[in-house]
Amino acid sequence: MIHVRNLTKYYGDYLAVRDVSFDVPRGQVVGFLGPNGAGKSTTMRILAGYLTASSGEASIDGIDVFWDPVAVRSRIGYMPESCPLYPEMRVAEYLTFRAGIKGLHGKSRVTRVDACMDRCWLKEARGQLIGTLSKGFRQRVGLADSLLADPSVLILDEPTAGLDPSQIRETRKLIRELGQRHTILLSTHILSEVEMTCDQAIIINRGKVAAAGPLEDIRPKDQTLEEMFIRLVEREEAAI
Repeated sequence: MIHVRNLTKYYGDYLAVRDVSFDVPRGQVVGFLGPNGAGKSTTMRILAGYLTASSGEASIDGIDVFWDPVAVRSRIGYMPESCPLYPEMRVAEYLTFRAGIKGLHGKSRVTRVDACMDRCWLKEARGQLIGTLSKGFRQRVGLADSLLADPSVLILDEPTAGLDPSQIRETRKLIRELGQRHTILLSTHILSEVEMTCDQAIIINRGKVAAAGPLEDIRPKDQTLEEMFIRLVEREEAAI
């Protein structure tokens, strides 16, 4: 479903993503892990069509991300780490506006907006100005936005950032449910979240893939994912 080969991204002279290759199979929930500055968000923005790569290939559902970005965007729901919301709009108003942009109109738009607000626990805040919401509620608005068009692929960058423990638990449950009908690429710093929700993991460090595959294959039996992740990153840091 998601195919990436030799993806590279420079910001001037700085190499942010270095020759990255991976595949995300259809119907899988895949954790995208790495320390801060590893290149996770840059890679996700490229896949979502918000950035262009310096070189390499990327496709989603067989469609080239660079040659047909409009068609790709119609198949994905992208939630960035810091959602660019309109603070002067109310929650229901904003989601209705976004649904219209995504091609939903009339009764289907009303139905879909209500369904997404319900799934993301936003019913109580539907009439509230976005600018007055806590970070956790803004995250929920961003997640609801990504679900509006019922896309085949979800790209979620830190979806539980700012949520309280009960909301994190509910979000994990929601992601598992969504994984039954969507392909999901999920970036998070909470490694236990990956163990609870993901089928596979991709670990990226210093702009390149350090490990990838099913959790039971990449994680030694005598280590937790967190221990394995720390040792892998420390080993690569020591080798530089």
